[in-house]
Amino acid sequence: MGEVIEGLKLEQRHGKARVRVGRVWRDSNSGVHSFVEWNVSVSLLSHCLPSYFRDDNSAIVATDTIKNTVYVKAKESQKELSAEDFGIGLAKHFTSFYSQVTAAIVKIVEKPWERVSLNGQPHNHGFKLGSEKHVTEVALTKSGALKLTSGIDGLAVLKTTKSGFEGFFRDKNTLLPETRERMLATEVTASWRYQYDSLSSIPSKPLYFSDRYWDVHKSLVETFFGPPKEGVYSPSVQSTLYQMAKAVLSRFQDIESIQLKMPNIHFLPVNLSIKDGPPIVKFDDDVYLPTDEPHGSIEASLSRVQSRL
Repeated sequence: MGEVIEGLKLEQRHGKARVRVGRVWRDSNSGVHSFVEWNVSVSLLSHCLPSYFRDDNSAIVATDTIKNTVYVKAKESQKELSAEDFGIGLAKHFTSFYSQVTAAIVKIVEKPWERVSLNGQPHNHGFKLGSEKHVTEVALTKSGALKLTSGIDGLAVLKTTKSGFEGFFRDKNTLLPETRERMLATEVTASWRYQYDSLSSIPSKPLYFSDRYWDVHKSLVETFFGPPKEGVYSPSVQSTLYQMAKAVLSRFQDIESIQLKMPNIHFLPVNLSIKDGPPIVKFDDDVYLPTDEPHGSIEASLSRVQSRL
């Protein structure tokens, strides 16, 4: 909601973006280290309108202060915690410590560092970089109203069979042949909203949201691929997307809505021939030309009835 100033409506917020922080937790008993790397962005909604039209900065929380607070709160976190819990803690600080701040929005992208295993044994302090990223956004008002979303960015998956596309609408511009045998590849972007709407409703179990992230990750992957031996047939990206979203809502009652973006990344059949000669390469579901653009764009949201998508 904006404020009317000199007959004009002003909506504003300020903050600090892309604050990078790494945090190590060392277990002195086991010798095992835990590590996260977060990219944190904070936006504050506050009563600092005089800074816009009166040159009065007295109510502004300096963005350098916001940056420093991220590191202070990381230092104060003596036990390993999830990106969601760290974001909630930051938002709670900004909305409670500063009287002029009415709401805080904290976005965190977690870099996918994964513990290394050597000869089947997890390494105590060794990590390698993975692929998809864990993301979260916390929106908290001074009154305690909470909106918490989490997600996955960049989950690249591919299967070499059990996919087709038939019966689609055709017109004079349609050249695509129908098929029951094709590759299916996509890079999933998932975002889900939790039902928790206040600080008091947040689960107290340590690393609850980290565990839930991997639960959802597993559900999406299992639904996309199907059983290891026989797989599952996909009649369209749309159908697979729906089954993936439905599986998440069916398995996890604390998630009230989920949005999936699944571009159809094409692998084109390769046929090579010369004029009036035999084929050099005849496609037999074996040789493909990988492409990333143009690609199909498919996205949808699925929510429980009366949810706040």
